Amino acid sequence: MNFVQIHWAGRPVRIEHAFVGVQDPRTPLMVFLHEGLGSLAMWKDFPQRLCAELGCRGLVYSRPGYGKSTPRAAEEAWGLDFMHRQAHEVLPALLDALGIDAATQRPWLLGHSDGASITLLYAARFAERIGGAVVLAPHILVEDLSVASIAQARTAYETTDLRQRLARYHDDPDSAFWGWNQIWLHPPFRQWSIEDEITTITCPLLAVQGLDDEYGTLEQIRGIQRRLPCTQLLELPDCGHSPQRDQAQAVIQAVKTFMQTPGDKQ
Repeated sequence: MNFVQIHWAGRPVRIEHAFVGVQDPRTPLMVFLHEGLGSLAMWKDFPQRLCAELGCRGLVYSRPGYGKSTPRAAEEAWGLDFMHRQAHEVLPALLDALGIDAATQRPWLLGHSDGASITLLYAARFAERIGGAVVLAPHILVEDLSVASIAQARTAYETTDLRQRLARYHDDPDSAFWGWNQIWLHPPFRQWSIEDEITTITCPLLAVQGLDDEYGTLEQIRGIQRRLPCTQLLELPDCGHSPQRDQAQAVIQAVKTFMQTPGDKQ
């Protein structure tokens, strides 16, 4: 694990990151974007396993407020555009700070949950700075199921050992949990949607979701495919909200096949 500093939201921000897989900078780069309660460490060995299978280099990082990156200030509340800001501001700043020229290297992005939505937003804005995208359990709109499960998570955080378990992965678990939980349960956030924005995506796209996802229905990935018909879908049985954990090998094989298929996928 390493740290790099970016300037964001009016202050210097430390970003925890690690490179995994093949270390040759000439090989394709896969950037991993974690879920709403995730971090670099919470990916565990999935990025390394995937990059080893693909023969590529991986960049894994913790967004501001997560892991060992600069925590969210106690009074800092995320806005309705918090995922847009991660896609349009933080990720480009991180790539620049690491000396990665996205216009020439065109990294691939793999995002999970909120990280998948950030991936879609990046792909929609920066068509010339991305090689392709894999989204696991993405959100393109807010569903009743999502809000109900996030409300249950709040109860669990307040009444069970969830805070202690998250403290294994975050220097400041309150920063990570409340930043995510409060905005998702903020009533105006119910109107959040990126359904129209994603229609500008032109890169190859694979969308994956578990049939037992407790945070979203299959409308999330099927809605992507309706707007972007060339999107490849993978709907996994015996799989909840974390396909990279519940069906890791199936995801790895699907990504490998997807990336190695010749031709323009969009």
